[in-house]
Amino acid sequence: MRRYGILVYAAVLVAAMQLSGCVGMVIGGAATAGVAAYQERGIKGVAQDTATATKVRANMLDANDELFRDVGIEVYEGRVLLTGRVPTEERRAEAVKIAWGVSDVKDVINEVLVSENPLSDIANDSWITTQLKSKMTFDKDILAINYSIETVGAVIYLIGIAQDDAELQRVINHARGIKYVKRVVSHVRVKSAAAS
Repeated sequence: MRRYGILVYAAVLVAAMQLSGCVGMVIGGAATAGVAAYQERGIKGVAQDTATATKVRANMLDANDELFRDVGIEVYEGRVLLTGRVPTEERRAEAVKIAWGVSDVKDVINEVLVSENPLSDIANDSWITTQLKSKMTFDKDILAINYSIETVGAVIYLIGIAQDDAELQRVINHARGIKYVKRVVSHVRVKSAAAS
C-alpha cells in the first residue's frame, strides 16, 4: 500500500510540473504578445518580421549549415540586417541572395564581413550587446523595445525605430561609451522621418 501511495504522489507531482509548464507557456505567450503590442511596429508587424526572419533562416539552413551558423539575421519592418563573418565573398553574396529570395523582404542590409571568426570575439561581442541592452533598458528616455542589436568584432549594428533624433543619439552615445567598442553602425529609422 505504501508503494502505491508513493506512485500516486509521483504521478501528481509530474502532472503538476507539466501543468506549471503549460501555465508558463501561456503566460510567456501573453507576455510576448504584450511586448509586441508595445512596439512601434505592433503585433502584426512583429509577427510578419518574425515570419520573414524564420524563412530567411530556414533557407540559409537548407543552402548551407555554415551559412546558417555564421550569419546573424535581424528583421525590422521588412528590412533584413545581415551580420556575422563568413570565409569567402561568395558565401557573403549567397547570404544576400537568400535573403532577397524571401517574400516580404523590402531591403537587405549587408553587414557580413569576410574574415575568420576568432572565438575570443564571440564572448566579447555578447558582453557588449548585453551591456548596451542594459543601458538602454534603464534609460527612461529610450524605448529600448524598438531596437535590435547585433555586435560583430566589437562593431555594434543597430536596427529599429527611434522616437526622434535625440533618442537615437542617446542610444549611439551609450554604445560608444562601452569598453572595447570599435564602431557603431546605425540602420535605425527615426519615427518622425518618412519610412525608407
